[in-house]
Amino acid sequence: MAMKRTKTLWMKAEDFGRSLPRGLGVNLLVTDMAAAFCRDVLGARIIYADEDFAAIELLGSIFMLHADHSYLDNEMSGVITGAETRGTGIELRLYGADPDAIEARARDLGHIVLAGTIDKPHGLRECYVVGPDGYVFVPSAALSA
Repeated sequence: MAMKRTKTLWMKAEDFGRSLPRGLGVNLLVTDMAAAFCRDVLGARIIYADEDFAAIELLGSIFMLHADHSYLDNEMSGVITGAETRGTGIELRLYGADPDAIEARARDLGHIVLAGTIDKPHGLRECYVVGPDGYVFVPSAALSA
């Protein structure tokens, strides 16, 4: 692994790993740390972020960002080599998020809005926002019955 970190971690990696709750975990490999997008557009809380790694809390779930350079010895490094767009075909759905507000922030900050906010027949109001590495986030709010 090639670390660029210049500050001291807020906790040891093994302690953070042991603290994670049971359930689904999401780890996004990014070309450049995208914590600001998660905070400024999606409304996430940054637990910790540096040049190599970020732990993010969003809607009660925790996910992680790892910079490519920090994954050189990881099995996933071969999967991302030469990839122009990450997350092709993956929707990261943010249930309980305000799609109108997220769409507005994305547009204000110059991010791609793949599809503007609309009410869908499956009972959700949602939009599609593309993050810096091509991951598609779908903030969704339940429609009233």
